[in-house]
Amino acid sequence: MLSLKFLSLCSVWLLVVLHVPSSSALWPLPASYESGEGVVWIDRNITFQYAITNHSSSALNGTSNLDIASSYAIVQAAIQRAQERLLNDTFVPWKFHPRHSDFEPPTNATKIFIKNVAIQQNETDSSAVLKPMAGEVSENYTLSISTSGNVAITAISSIGILRALDTFTQLFYQHSTNAAIYSPYAPVTIVDAPKFAHRGLNMDVARNYYPPSFIMHTIDVLAWNKFNRLHLHATDAQSWPLDIPALPELSTKGAYRKGLSYSPQQLADIQEYGMYRGVEVYIEIDMPGHTSVIALAYPELIAAYNVQPNWSTYAAEPPSGSLKLNSSGVYDFLHKLWEDLLPRVAPYSAYFHTGGDEVNQNAYNLDDTVRSNQTSVLQPLIQTLVDYNHGYVRAAGMTPMVWEEMLLNWNLTLGPDVIVQSWLSDESVAATVRKGHKVLAGNYNYWYLDCGYGAWVDPPPSATNPYYPYFDYCSPIKNWHLIYSHSPFASISTTNTSSPTYVPASSLDLILGGEVHIWSEKTDPVNFDSVVWPRAAAAAEVLWSGNQDANGRNRSLVEVGRRLGVWRERMVERGVGAGVVQMVWCTQDEGGCVADGLG
Repeated sequence: MLSLKFLSLCSVWLLVVLHVPSSSALWPLPASYESGEGVVWIDRNITFQYAITNHSSSALNGTSNLDIASSYAIVQAAIQRAQERLLNDTFVPWKFHPRHSDFEPPTNATKIFIKNVAIQQNETDSSAVLKPMAGEVSENYTLSISTSGNVAITAISSIGILRALDTFTQLFYQHSTNAAIYSPYAPVTIVDAPKFAHRGLNMDVARNYYPPSFIMHTIDVLAWNKFNRLHLHATDAQSWPLDIPALPELSTKGAYRKGLSYSPQQLADIQEYGMYRGVEVYIEIDMPGHTSVIALAYPELIAAYNVQPNWSTYAAEPPSGSLKLNSSGVYDFLHKLWEDLLPRVAPYSAYFHTGGDEVNQNAYNLDDTVRSNQTSVLQPLIQTLVDYNHGYVRAAGMTPMVWEEMLLNWNLTLGPDVIVQSWLSDESVAATVRKGHKVLAGNYNYWYLDCGYGAWVDPPPSATNPYYPYFDYCSPIKNWHLIYSHSPFASISTTNTSSPTYVPASSLDLILGGEVHIWSEKTDPVNFDSVVWPRAAAAAEVLWSGNQDANGRNRSLVEVGRRLGVWRERMVERGVGAGVVQMVWCTQDEGGCVADGLG
């Protein structure tokens, strides 16, 4: 039975049953894409020629010019990955053709082979290519495949070439009879560029632990989906899995067990892994709330630690505890933390996130340095804390980030460089922009991937019934249709000045993009892929090319769902445990599963 909510959503969106060939199986959809019906095959000895305008190939192999050497290293690594994908992916798209149909090109016909891919970078990379600010490095590219097998890729930067190569690999399938690799879409012409500069996943690695290898796996999937940021929410109330050599007891006591923390080398490896894939990995240390784990090593720094049974009076979730706000010991602690951590992460990221969400004022009634929950008392103390932290972030050469409460709830004075991350509403995005700050969208009503899996806090035995049926606060689950329906511009008005989502048209560029979020109370490496993918991919396309066509009309969810289904199968073939988009009957009988009466 179809839910009323699904029917309501479908009635809003334009649903047109189109004949959508698998040539539309690019994800995210490029800004401009044209294809034909010619077949070209991959030569097993395919080569890639890479050149940068005004630089010889010998210069590309040298180390005297850091920018050129960096470009060469990034692109060469991307070429190697593309070769591996082209030659080793075994994706046969049988699910997207009628049952038992002969959809593959004949193997006994004359074949046209792609033997070489010409890659031209039209400008020299700056040093920012390794850790760009949002929009600082172009990700634009063009890609063409002729019916005679000629392939050309052009881009302004090495990152644009990475994006082009990821698109290129999606155009090919393995033949089921002889394992040959073919594309049935020549000629192909793609002119592509992202809609939003910041396209990220916020991944909580504190509430449950993820091995470095799994985070690197996630970086791979992010890159394939053309995300360019991985926000690691590295610490929280429940655990401190980040080794800080200057404060060794933080992780030795704060990690769940020995071995479940990230060493400085492991963290650097994760960030470098992302850098080579165009995914900038930046770190968040949330404070002053969400810090109770620090008490395991430094109990004198935390107020209202693990109050039971009334923890909810002092925190959003257990265990309660917040950094004291008027303690010299806290500032000694922060000095050691920042002096150790920030210089290590700065070579890999332009950003550092200092948190600031869900600060519970009642905790400061139990803070012996404050003894008050009054906003007038707490606000200047939080202002001092944030100013102190941001001074260290800037001194390390990075840009500070905070959660929206610091600006909108606590009315802090933030530097003009500070990026504000919004999660509560579209109104928050607009209010942040009206205050003149750059903002990242991520409305929990649409882009929280952990929602709908049920409450993780157990109801007390004496009060079971009032909690039934044990939903979480942001139920129901955000299905891909809902995620795709939302964008950072979804509710923004540039004309109605009385609207709570009003933003002057001249300030729209302050909306840098957004992030989709996965909090880990009920997620770990076992179920992460199925919870995150392919739903996060829906947000990826919204952030890359939007959810509307060139005429400003909402894209058909029938067409989008078919492409997403193909992309899910390709991700699964690449080792991603992504959830199902549709059952096989629906994909083989194109258009047959459109809701009755809504086609």
